[in-house]
Amino acid sequence: MQKLIDLLRLKIRALDFLAPIADLAIRLWVANVFWKSGLTKIQSWDTTVTLFTYEYQVPFLSPQVAAFLGTATELIFPVLLAFGLAGRFSAFVLFVFNIIAVVSYPSLNEAGILDHKVWGLMLLIPLLHGPGKISIDHFIRKKYMG
Repeated sequence: MQKLIDLLRLKIRALDFLAPIADLAIRLWVANVFWKSGLTKIQSWDTTVTLFTYEYQVPFLSPQVAAFLGTATELIFPVLLAFGLAGRFSAFVLFVFNIIAVVSYPSLNEAGILDHKVWGLMLLIPLLHGPGKISIDHFIRKKYMG
């Protein structure tokens, strides 16, 4: 029985060791998705504004403002999320942005909706759990908050 308990402790320690790496991998994966989308938008600003004019149906905003805010969100918050700086806030902003993207693009196909669901679930991890031990937030908290 003691051997079984020791084996379980070893497995738990291994999982505890891997958890921060998994947190980082999730942050980097989902940040990369939004970052690449932002880079695509700045490659051709006229095309981006045209998409926001005719394809994306963002309520309450002009296409130019929506294009600017959407692009800025996709270029700023993924970087913050990747570094784990304001990690929960960044995950929250991208989570809401992800929902807005699905609602604003009624022509999104089933595969696209599935992708957005996966990204939303991935964003819930740093949002609810925090960015993890491999993050600037963790180092700031450790240094200044004990």
